[in-house]
Amino acid sequence: MTSASTTGALTLDAEALYRDLLRGVQHLRRADTRLVGITSGGAWLAERLQKDLGLPGAPGVISSAMHRDDYASRGLSATAQTTLDFDVNGAHILLLDDVLYTGRTIRAVLNELFDYGRPSAVALAVLVDRGGRELPIQADYAAARVSLPPDQALALARDAGGLFTFQLEHVS
Repeated sequence: MTSASTTGALTLDAEALYRDLLRGVQHLRRADTRLVGITSGGAWLAERLQKDLGLPGAPGVISSAMHRDDYASRGLSATAQTTLDFDVNGAHILLLDDVLYTGRTIRAVLNELFDYGRPSAVALAVLVDRGGRELPIQADYAAARVSLPPDQALALARDAGGLFTFQLEHVS
């Protein structure tokens, strides 16, 4: 799923990783599991998984914006806000994200989730775990594990047909 070319560039097949995630999620979910995707990449994954798993209704979408520890410097994102059209109390939540890095987004999302109620359990599934954790958070399932320098960011993209690709960006 990951490969390095002769120039050392990272190549990830997002569609192949999605198929792997689909298989992995089937082992994590129970009959009462509710899918919840983190905006935006995780929400795209949850939407597609909901359809591919034949689950009724729409998955939940959750935003980390209001609970980020860097809220003062980032401000409120223009991405989708939290939409959980089900009772969180007692629910088994399968949280989905595209890339797990420091763990700070997951911490913020868990705070947001508990603002809505107390789930019975929360599992985390991601397409890519890139290491670099700053908090003791890990995925229950990761389709791939890669190592990237801190000045690079990996983001999921989705085309008009719903197919996934990854974008590798340099950050300062």
